[in-house]
Amino acid sequence: MAEPVSGAWDWMLAAYGRPGVAEICLTLQDAHGQNVPFLLWAAWSGADAGPRLERAAQAAHAWDDAAVSPLRAVRRALKAPRPPVPDAARQALRAEVKVVELAAERVLVETLQRLGGPPEGSVSYMSALTAASRAWGRTAPKQALAALSEALA
Repeated sequence: MAEPVSGAWDWMLAAYGRPGVAEICLTLQDAHGQNVPFLLWAAWSGADAGPRLERAAQAAHAWDDAAVSPLRAVRRALKAPRPPVPDAARQALRAEVKVVELAAERVLVETLQRLGGPPEGSVSYMSALTAASRAWGRTAPKQALAALSEALA
């Protein structure tokens, strides 16, 4: 098994912890159908066009369909009480699913990093986010991407 690649993942964790980033990312995900790890990978790597971005989008779609989205759906389904299942058991299971969902997102990020190579560094966050949103196939509103770009800067 290949060693984990931490550059993009570590950058994303730090970026996600910045003021406003988590909220903007959740809006992009829930209201605009975006894949947050893919968007953040594009910002990290500076990918804004070409076959590299297309390969990454295809990989992100495949992994999202196979792992991330199904796990997120289970986690969200377990948010509300499910009688007769005891709340403590439901909440414990939900916490475990959340850990696995995060692990699936990390696998995606590490895969994207391996596909995309090191950061290019010459592309603005806004350019990379716009291109990634377009490559994802559900273009997010410019103002939502601009908010994320500003929060990352």
